[in-house]
Amino acid sequence: MPKHGKNYNKASESFDATQRYAVADAVKFALESSFAKFDETVDVAINLGVDPKYSDQMVRGAVPLPNGLGKTARVVVFCKPDKEAEAREAGADECGGDELVEKIKGGWLDFDNAVATPDMMAKVGQIGRLLGPRGLMPNAKTGTVTFNVGEAVRELKAGRVEFKVDKAGILHAPIGKKSFGAEKLCQNLSALLEAVNRLKPSTSKGTYLKTMAVATTMGPGVKVDTLSIRKFLEG
Repeated sequence: MPKHGKNYNKASESFDATQRYAVADAVKFALESSFAKFDETVDVAINLGVDPKYSDQMVRGAVPLPNGLGKTARVVVFCKPDKEAEAREAGADECGGDELVEKIKGGWLDFDNAVATPDMMAKVGQIGRLLGPRGLMPNAKTGTVTFNVGEAVRELKAGRVEFKVDKAGILHAPIGKKSFGAEKLCQNLSALLEAVNRLKPSTSKGTYLKTMAVATTMGPGVKVDTLSIRKFLEG
C-alpha cells in the first residue's frame, strides 16, 4: 500500500472512501478535499469495458470543453505557405513546413499541441519519435490532422482535451482547474462523458463505463456511482 502524508489522510476523512457518489457530489467532495496551495487540476479516471489490445476497441478522441482547461495552449501548425495565414490568424504560436521540422529536430519542443495538414504528415513522420512519446503527434482521430487548421487551432486554444484509453482500459483526462468551481467543472465533465459515450466501440460487450473517480492533482480520488451518469447527462 502506498503511504500518504497527513494532509492527504486528513482530506480522505472528509468523505466516505468506500462509497460511490452521484457525479456532481463526487466533484464537490473532490474540491472540498483539496489541500494544495496551488490551483490544482481536476482529473477524471474512467475504467472502460474495452480491451485496447484490439484495434477496434481503442477509444480515442478529443472534445472542446465549454469552460476550457484554465490555460492557453501553445499550438504549432505544420502546413504549406498557403495555410500559414489561416493558422496565424487563429492564434498559432508557430507554423511552417521544413523549417519547423528542422527546428524540432534541433531540440525545440516548447509547445503543448501540434496540428498538421494531411499533405505534411510525411515530413512530420520524420520527427514522430520526438513527438509521439510526448503526446504531441498530430492524429486524424483527434482532429489535429486536417486542412481546416483555423478551426483546429481555435479549439485547442479555447481548451480542447484529448483522451485515449491506456493498456489497462483506463481513460485519464483533465476537466479544468479547482478555481473553476463545481458548476463549471461539471459542465466540462458532461462534455467529456458525452464524447466518450459516443465513441463506444460496437464490439464492446457488457458494461462500458465500469468505474470512475474524480480527484484533484494532490487530493484523494472520489468514486462515482456510474449508474448516476445517465441522469447527470440528462440533467
